[in-house]
Amino acid sequence: MTIDPHQQDGTSSPSETIHDQIRRVDLELIEKIANRQQLVQQLLEQFPQQVGQRITTSSQRIEHLLNDFFLQSSAELSLSKETLGELLKHISSACILSHHPTNAAYLGPQHSYSHLAAIKYFGESTPLRPVGTIRAVFESVARGDLPYGVVPIENSTDGRVVDTLGMFLHCEMKVCGEVLLPIHHNLLSRTPREEITEVHSKPQALSQCREWLSKHLPNASLVEISSTAAAAQLAANQHGVAAVASIEAGRQYELDVVDANIEDNPNNVTRFAVLGTDHPSPTGDDKTSLLFQLHHRPGALADAMSVFKNHSLNLTWIESFPAPESRSEYIFFVELAGHREQAEVTLALEDLERSAQSLAVLGSYPKAGPS
Repeated sequence: MTIDPHQQDGTSSPSETIHDQIRRVDLELIEKIANRQQLVQQLLEQFPQQVGQRITTSSQRIEHLLNDFFLQSSAELSLSKETLGELLKHISSACILSHHPTNAAYLGPQHSYSHLAAIKYFGESTPLRPVGTIRAVFESVARGDLPYGVVPIENSTDGRVVDTLGMFLHCEMKVCGEVLLPIHHNLLSRTPREEITEVHSKPQALSQCREWLSKHLPNASLVEISSTAAAAQLAANQHGVAAVASIEAGRQYELDVVDANIEDNPNNVTRFAVLGTDHPSPTGDDKTSLLFQLHHRPGALADAMSVFKNHSLNLTWIESFPAPESRSEYIFFVELAGHREQAEVTLALEDLERSAQSLAVLGSYPKAGPS
């Protein structure tokens, strides 16, 4: 058998068609994925307790990998960094799940923004279970029905998600990760814009598009519904009805994009918390979430804030809630930069615990990178 020198060095032979070349590359890709799957299996066999850690840090790892590729490679590539990231995430999740099945609950239905956030974090290979409420996500994880849950926690336009923070007061739960999802709302319908009489969506989505809707559809009624995906389904079945929802929901229900990106804030982003029992190790770019209650006395909050200042810790978010058992006392939800295993964070938590009425560390986890 004569070996073609072109094939030996990886280049195509003169007689090889473009279809042949594509097939050869596809076979090489399959072989590489099989090799990766074997390596993941070896890793899982050696460190089975760190499965969640790998899932949690995969987004950050892929981000670093792509940065290195674009800095070091001279290959011409028209695919966007985001598209490549999605492909790598899918391959990564498929390799893990082939040896260690896992799944996650999210606020459904399918094609809602929570669904998109869950896919972004876990990859498309992870079995995802839609549930009807944020409470149901918490309860699914708390009961051990599912190892993970994804819930919205903060929006850059509307602020905190009260239902999520409220559940931390009533359900013992840990946070092991976060997802940042740019929210681009679209007006979807099978009806021309001039014939639209009703616009349906969840309250937060309507609120984030209120100025646009007031200007472009001043006579249309705004109807609140349980989710953006449910609104898209309704728009597919009723003339005169439009939905404010994602492009993915529009594709699912075969709706026209009447207008795209109608959110009033072009930088509209929702942050999602990943619930679970994992304890991610420090990465050097982490966050820690806390829930604490202070004694009802003058200066208690100022004293608590001085603890973080004294240990040079940056607070990235603080929210307060009335304590369920008292009208005059408050519980504080705080996020800070750093990991609970870092010395300065450990010392700060010890100081805070001495002065607080109660303190719960919800978790330390890698900070989500830019979307």
